[in-house]
Amino acid sequence: VELSKDSTEILLLCMSSKFLRSFAACAGAGIAALGISETGLIRKMVFAQEQPNEGRHKVLIIGGGTAGTTVANQISRKGQITEDKITIVEPSQHHYYQPMWTMVGAGMYQKEDSRRLTKDYLPSRSQWIQDSVQSLQPDENAVTLRSGRKLHYETLIVAPGLQLDWHKIPGLVDALEDASCPVASIYHYRHAEKAQRVLSGLTHGQAIFTVPVGGIKCGGAPQKIMWTWESSWAAAGTRPKIDIAFASPLLTMFHVRKYGAALDEMATARGVETLFGTELVAVDGPARRATFRDVKTGARAERAFDALHVTPPMSAPDFIKQSPLAAANGFVSVDRGTLQHARYPNVFAIGDAADLPTSKTAAAICGQAPVLVHNLHQHLAGRPLTAVYDGYTSCPILVGGGKLMLAEFKYNQEIAETFGAFGD
Repeated sequence: VELSKDSTEILLLCMSSKFLRSFAACAGAGIAALGISETGLIRKMVFAQEQPNEGRHKVLIIGGGTAGTTVANQISRKGQITEDKITIVEPSQHHYYQPMWTMVGAGMYQKEDSRRLTKDYLPSRSQWIQDSVQSLQPDENAVTLRSGRKLHYETLIVAPGLQLDWHKIPGLVDALEDASCPVASIYHYRHAEKAQRVLSGLTHGQAIFTVPVGGIKCGGAPQKIMWTWESSWAAAGTRPKIDIAFASPLLTMFHVRKYGAALDEMATARGVETLFGTELVAVDGPARRATFRDVKTGARAERAFDALHVTPPMSAPDFIKQSPLAAANGFVSVDRGTLQHARYPNVFAIGDAADLPTSKTAAAICGQAPVLVHNLHQHLAGRPLTAVYDGYTSCPILVGGGKLMLAEFKYNQEIAETFGAFGD
């Protein structure tokens, strides 16, 4: 697919037709950062101040990111549960449209463009508790907040997103915080603009882009930023002087065979060195050296760098990992079709924190949300859960030159392409 150079158009075209069809039913959380609210797909909502309520919350939602706000608004629009019965626990005053951080790192946007007020994306009469979760007690139908407040619920929706484990790579935090060190990451609001400074300032030497072991959000982002800058360096005439390496624990550029094969060919054609089967385990910022571990043998090797872009390890938040809701991998154990918890029928999960064998994207959330909302209402009515999520997700991979590859698939890596509906 060939795109215009307008970065807003690129972002819009990253959405599959299925994603767009369901988009009007989504909260539109954070997408207003693109300035497209006039399309009618996104509506601003007036926020009512939190009303104290220490009774049982009919619907308690943990998380006010894309997943949490989407579900809250879909429940509200369905109309069977009044907005005052919806409670959202979210500590952040701001909501971030995180996919834009790739564009920030590419110099197309300022980081402030990705930020809006959380209150603008919550149902107007819902309760917003601006606090974070300390622990979960599903046997008591309760959630304890960091402030010590304890909330009881009739139904619980777990949607807190992922935890970024920067500390698991020794030396990484210090390198990121050092403005003079050429280490950056688009995976955080604070660091995205540094990625632009580091990569735009590179005129020769070694650039390394990394992917961690384990699931990450927006699985295409680690190479989106790489391909974007590879294309920019080529246009600037500096590409012959820059060596690019892509380090991943996988044995291919992308885990779905069809797209991985095409991206592997692209890496070869464009002279990108692939360090497959490896993970970044340490960073020595002052020495400009990175240590990688072979995921099969455990052997370690150091590589010098002039620019290092890091995708940090990610996991479910600690309060989930330490709770009875967690599966063995730490994510919320839910039925992959109904999104209902395996042991606690009044608990559902959506988005990145759910233990679902599909890529963690906004497109996945738009596929999951209508299923969860329908099944939540079925549960409350004492009826069978009949809606089923098929694992649909999409990963738009910008490959530079105004082009992208849109990977669309369902569970078991089943290809589910819908983008062709837009024509050539």
